[in-house]
Amino acid sequence: MKAWRVMVALSFILLSGCLVTFKDPIPANEAAPIPLLGDWARKDEWGEMQYLEISRAGSNTYKARTYENSPDNLESMQEFGFTVAHHGKRWYLSTGLPKRLGANFAIGGFELTNDSELVLYALDVERMLQELDDGLWQGERVDMPIGEGLLITSPMEKVFAYLNDPANSDVFVEVGRYQRTSE
Repeated sequence: MKAWRVMVALSFILLSGCLVTFKDPIPANEAAPIPLLGDWARKDEWGEMQYLEISRAGSNTYKARTYENSPDNLESMQEFGFTVAHHGKRWYLSTGLPKRLGANFAIGGFELTNDSELVLYALDVERMLQELDDGLWQGERVDMPIGEGLLITSPMEKVFAYLNDPANSDVFVEVGRYQRTSE
């Protein structure tokens, strides 16, 4: 279960048992803000320390390495590749998911605060499911090993138009708040 906690902190999934996935990723067309790169740490909801290293992996692609309890704990290391996009006032990230989770893409949000914090957000699954039921999204409910999920097949332009609309500002929920470390 600890690996899932790390992914929660990265805003890729929620432990509520649901996951919002997308058929398409965020294209690697944009560079991440330089302050995103580096080392971060936080104490999670279970009181355990989590460490996050973010670095470049290629042209407009990035990798996040997570560690539990210590950055020297290589047994707990998880690595995820991701891309970013800046639409309106918001930053987004997307990462590919393993085959057991449908091999699609998860999208989250992030914010870099003036207090040297990295705040990570995940989509509110229940709201996105309601929007699907109301006919806003093309897609379907899907069963996943961690519970019911949602696969959105709508074009990314429509997704970003929805996410950028100030009326939908509460569609993201905070899932992690990291502090910059000096390591």
